[in-house]
Amino acid sequence: MEWRDEGALLAVRPHGETSAIIEVFTAQHGRHAGVVRGGVSRRIAPVLQPGAQLDLTWRARLDEHIGAFAVEPLRARSGVLSDRLALAGLNSVCALLHFVLPEREPHPQLYRSSVALLDDLGVTADWVTAYLRWEAFLLEEMGYGLDLSTCAVTGSREDLAYVSPRSGRAVARGAAGEWADRLLPLPPCLLGQGGATGPEVLAGLTTTGWFLEHRLAPDLGTRPLPEARRRFVALLARQG
Repeated sequence: MEWRDEGALLAVRPHGETSAIIEVFTAQHGRHAGVVRGGVSRRIAPVLQPGAQLDLTWRARLDEHIGAFAVEPLRARSGVLSDRLALAGLNSVCALLHFVLPEREPHPQLYRSSVALLDDLGVTADWVTAYLRWEAFLLEEMGYGLDLSTCAVTGSREDLAYVSPRSGRAVARGAAGEWADRLLPLPPCLLGQGGATGPEVLAGLTTTGWFLEHRLAPDLGTRPLPEARRRFVALLARQG
């Protein structure tokens, strides 16, 4: 068995004395693991960093085997190393993809969205807003999408300000009533309306984080959300 694809490195761990097992998110083969021979060597180890874009050739005797990767670097994305927040964002993206993606199941739209975000981290001025919208798309791709098109109570498209934690639907400010303090925030940036301030992005991450933690994660087992996401949100809050 053999295939060639391009992908982003999500995780790496030692395997034996000289090799490493990597997990990558590829365009055509989804999240896929494989052994890299000599993966801890001085030549290859610097290439195997989370977020790196790699050219990959996978070989195995049978399809169900873990197989082995031959890797060639395409983009290191090392620019985030000088930006703590961008690095935290990269770690969060990689950890969440590793956490939620089923093995070997292609998600081509999510792959393109994730690669675009990884390329933007610390580069574009509004990458933090792009990260928020990526989390919303991640929920949608995994079958937990939010319905923010109209108010769940009135059907109106105007003045949408909350999200119901029960249904994932938007609620207009005037329709929330005494339930407002039990609803999740819906900042304009989560609706795709222009740029956003730091507090607005944090409000949006409160909402996407609730559905990641209380809807998606429980259906995947008993593991909590990756610590990398919490660290990213905490750092964003400290930086304002």
